[in-house]
Amino acid sequence: MGGEVVNADSMQLYRDLRLLTARPSPAEEAAAPHHLFGIADAGEAWSVGRWLRAVSPLLAEIGARGRPAIVVGGTGLYFTALTRGLADAPAADPAARRAAEQLFETLGEAEFRRRLMAADEGAASIAPGDRQRLTRLHEVAARGGETSSVRRSKTRPALAPGTWAGVVLEPPRAALYARCDARLAAMVEAGALEEVRALLARGLSPSLPAMKAVGVRELAEALTDRATLAEALARAQQSTRRFVKRQLTWFRNQTPGWPRIVDLDAEAQWRDLARMARLA
Repeated sequence: MGGEVVNADSMQLYRDLRLLTARPSPAEEAAAPHHLFGIADAGEAWSVGRWLRAVSPLLAEIGARGRPAIVVGGTGLYFTALTRGLADAPAADPAARRAAEQLFETLGEAEFRRRLMAADEGAASIAPGDRQRLTRLHEVAARGGETSSVRRSKTRPALAPGTWAGVVLEPPRAALYARCDARLAAMVEAGALEEVRALLARGLSPSLPAMKAVGVRELAEALTDRATLAEALARAQQSTRRFVKRQLTWFRNQTPGWPRIVDLDAEAQWRDLARMARLA
C-alpha cells in the first residue's frame, strides 16, 4: 500500500519487552517504515494523552509525504482518542483513588458500576472488567465538577471525519485462543523468560505500565520459584485468553460500525483489507 505503520499498542511502546508484547521483528520493521515501536523505557509511564501528543504530529508528517498511515494495535482507548477526541481529566487524587478501589472490592463490579452510572453515565461506555477506568471515573465523579460525558462533548477528534477508515481483525475466537496459546509457548522458546528476568532485575515499581504487561507477572513466578515454567506458561496463556476476550468485547461495543475481517488466512485477510480500502 506504500504506507507507514504507526503503533497504537500501549505495551509495544516499551523497548524492554519486544518478545512478550509481540512487537514486529527487525525483519518486519525493515519491510516498511514503522513508528512508535519500542521507543519508551520500561521505567516511564506512558498514558493515552502522551501517545496522542506523540502520534498527532507524526501522522501529519506522514500525510505531508503523501503516504497513508496504517495505525495498528489493540489499545482501544488510543483509537478512541484519535477518532473521537480525548477529554481532559482532573489530576489524580491518590486518596480518592484508594477510596474508589476499596469500594470496588466491597461492592463488586456490577454494583459498583450501577452506582457509578447514577453519578456519571459515561460508565456505560467502559468495557466489562476494566477496573482501572471504572475506579478512575469514580475518583473524578466523587470530586464533583463536569462528568466525563460533558467533557467528551467538548473534545474534538485528532483525525477529521472522512479522513480515515477503521477495520477490526476479528477471527473466530476458538482459533484465536489456540493461536495465542501457541504464540506464548513460542515466546518462551525465543527468550521471553530472559526478557522478564532483565526487567525484574531493574527493581521497577510494579505500578508501571510495562510491569503490568500480560505475561510479566506469570513468568516472574517461574523465575522466583513460585511456579514451574509449565505452570507459569499455562497461567500466562490463560491471562492472554482473558485479555483477548476483553479486547473483543471492547471493539464490539465501541466500534460496531467498523467492518470486520474474520479470515484466519493472511492472504485472505489482505484481500479483504484491500477491498475495504478500495484498492482491489
